[in-house]
Parts: sequence; C-alpha cells; structure tokens
Amino acid sequence: QVHVVESGGGLVQTGGSLSLSCAASGRPFDTLLMGWFRQAPGKEREFVAAISWTSRTTRYGDSVKGRFTISRDNAKNTVLLQMNSLKPDDTGVYYCAAAQTTVEVGVTVSDYDYWGQGTQVTVSS
Repeated sequence: QVHVVESGGGLVQTGGSLSLSCAASGRPFDTLLMGWFRQAPGKEREFVAAISWTSRTTRYGDSVKGRFTISRDNAKNTVLLQMNSLKPDDTGVYYCAAAQTTVEVGVTVSDYDYWGQGTQVTVSS
C-alpha cells in the first residue's frame, strides 16, 4: 500500500503562480511512477503531468504545457508541481497519484493505483 498526501493548494489571481507538493510512502519512492490530475466541478478527472521513476521522462496535458513543471526528489520522497501563468480554467481539485508499474509514464486515471485526497486550487479572474 502506498500513502499519498498533497499540500500547497490555495487561492491565486490570474497570472499568478502556485506550487503543489506530494509525499508518498509505503514503497520505495524511486520505483513509483508519479502523476498529477485535476478535477473541476461537473467535469471528469483530467491528466495534468507525470514523471518517471528517474525523472528521465515527463508528460504534460495539452492545457498546461509550457506553464506547469513537474519534478521529483527521490531522496525526499516528494514530487512537485510548479504552476505558472495560472488561469481561471486551472481551478479544481488537484490529485497526486502513484503507481507501481512497468509503464514509464502514465497519462490516464487507470494507469495509477494510489491517490491522495486532493488539494483545492482556485484561480480568480
């Protein structure tokens, strides 16, 4: 079992920046694929970003490319999501996810086995 906990959400104005952090425990962190998803009210959970075990490979959703950056620190068992140039459409609950898988990078909900409870991000216009 892997325990996943997000932190760092909040309220920010359009154009601002926010950093989310995720800690995972229960399995060797450097064997876990890590990803971020988000869900706005009334919408399906959407892929945001993912990073492979060694950070060699990253993937981003089309709507966040060029604005968000995912990174990980295997020594600290954490993954970060740096969000810049935020827009109102970025508003939602952001979920961190982990997977023990041979897939290097996953971009769908079904690629992940473990989920955090989510952290709210609100971007005001």
